[in-house]
Amino acid sequence: MPLVRIDMQRQSDPSYPRQVGAAVYEAMRHTINVPDKDNFQILTEHDETHFVFDPGYLDIPRSSRLIYIQITLNEGRTLDQKRALYKTIVERLAPLDVRPEDVFINLVEVKRENWSFGNGVAQYANP
Repeated sequence: MPLVRIDMQRQSDPSYPRQVGAAVYEAMRHTINVPDKDNFQILTEHDETHFVFDPGYLDIPRSSRLIYIQITLNEGRTLDQKRALYKTIVERLAPLDVRPEDVFINLVEVKRENWSFGNGVAQYANP
């Protein structure tokens, strides 16, 4: 069960953040086996004052269309799965005119017992 946070500068199209979220969700379904309906996202737009980035860190030319994607998920995916996820997210964002250089992804892996999906219960924890 990933929890996805997507941050970007404010866009003129109010549907744009949801389109980005849909692309990320589909990439996760196809590369790291996220099941149907397991879609939990926080989509946030910021003004340019509250969206900070280095336009050239690691010699990657970033623009104001940079998108931060942070995915918290259970530990255990292989390096190959992670690489496939990064590549697929970039490919699925391309139709939205997102340049590969403007896709910044961070995975946060946690143990299964670190989730509660409601009712004050750790549903994934071993009894």
